[in-house]
Amino acid sequence: MPLITKSLSLMGAALLLSGCASLNSVGPDLPAELRQALQGAGLPESALAVVAVPLQGGEPGRGGLQVQPERLMQPGSIMKLVTSVVALDRLGPNSRGQTELLADTPVRGEVLEGPLYLRGGADDQLDWGALWQMLRQLREQGLREIRGGLVIDRSLFTPGRLDIGVPAFDEAPEFPYNVIPDALYLNGQLLGLRLQSDAQQLQARLSPAWPGMRVDASGMRLADRACQDWASGWLLPAMTWQGGEAVVQLRGSFPRHCTVEPQLNLIERQWIATQALRQIWRELGGSLAGEDREGTTPAGAVRLALHQGRPLAELMYGMNKRSDNPLTRLVYLRLGAAAPGPGEDSRAAAERQIRAWFAEQGIDAQGLVMDNGSGLSRSERISARQMVALLLASQRGRHGPELLVSLPVAGVDGTLSRRLREGPAAGRARLKTGTLRDVTALAGFVPDAAGRTWVVAAMLNDERAGPRGSAVLDGLIDWLARQR
Repeated sequence: MPLITKSLSLMGAALLLSGCASLNSVGPDLPAELRQALQGAGLPESALAVVAVPLQGGEPGRGGLQVQPERLMQPGSIMKLVTSVVALDRLGPNSRGQTELLADTPVRGEVLEGPLYLRGGADDQLDWGALWQMLRQLREQGLREIRGGLVIDRSLFTPGRLDIGVPAFDEAPEFPYNVIPDALYLNGQLLGLRLQSDAQQLQARLSPAWPGMRVDASGMRLADRACQDWASGWLLPAMTWQGGEAVVQLRGSFPRHCTVEPQLNLIERQWIATQALRQIWRELGGSLAGEDREGTTPAGAVRLALHQGRPLAELMYGMNKRSDNPLTRLVYLRLGAAAPGPGEDSRAAAERQIRAWFAEQGIDAQGLVMDNGSGLSRSERISARQMVALLLASQRGRHGPELLVSLPVAGVDGTLSRRLREGPAAGRARLKTGTLRDVTALAGFVPDAAGRTWVVAAMLNDERAGPRGSAVLDGLIDWLARQR
């Protein structure tokens, strides 16, 4: 066993086995066991903020475990809890995104003289099959020929394209976790790529293979490494235009005797949307003349077809159990779109909604920093006290059960499926995880040995927090679960 792993395991065991410290007697000081775990991991005590209070009758500023409770911390993905709780209250657990096909001129026989509008409404389920079904509805209504072109309407959010001109969060902007969504969330803004190699050759193709796009793998070299490590030699592909054709030029290295099928954000989304719709329409026997453009659907347009996404309560499984960043960002933008000011940026409107909710709950939001609501941000900040106050308010409100069932179960599923698998918290604690380069965090609910449930928020911010912090926080959770 590697030395660091072994030492962290011993630290976790020390926390698990310690029964001498009672949470009831803990004030603002750090428990000795947690102090030892931090020292063994080489993490300073100043890197940690923790608040843990009873669910029943607990207050985030009193009793329980209070370590730097008001220090503003970078939360990582536990910030998704803020988006989840406020969206449940403001939008409702049954709210859905939707996609519409509309026309502002009458359909006469088989012909639509004007344009067809594809209006995005933050529909999380709008994949290629759903788009086919919507266009199939038009053909079954008798429409065959569209003469006025295609208009893509992303105007639900302001601005319509938040991805344009934004610096990449890290060196892998093409991977799914980095997608910046807009109101037309077509196939999650992703395109399939199939990579298959033998000892000498690499074959690559896009899936679906929409017209006018191809992949060029000539810049990839084969390497001797495990297939499971295929991404370690991957470099950001280049996208070029050659004779009106979109060409994805792959770069880097790829293992021999390996097949993978990643979903990636590779080609400009407006171009993919129009190519996909036109191709599906042709396959259904229709024709579409005129230009493609982005625009806004006129107020008097008539709906021709509708597709709806999942209820928000179901979306939250992806948001919290899988820690889906784009899905959370989509919900955050929906929160802003639900009550926008004139010309207001949807992100600013979402933050305004969150601050209003905090004020209604009597939670001091001073120092709270929101960015995109997912935690995939270097700027978002929240204190452990604010996070615990949020969770307490959620469980005392109307939609506490919906939040609770969306959280990963320790050692069982989601982002905790490989953590806390043994010990008193296993199968019982429900916690949202948070991980960035310098961040490790946990927040949620921990039942203890006396039958109480503790509401906890714990965050470590340090350049070594990523590789070493998880064992410290896992030990803290099991220590909470052992309290009597």
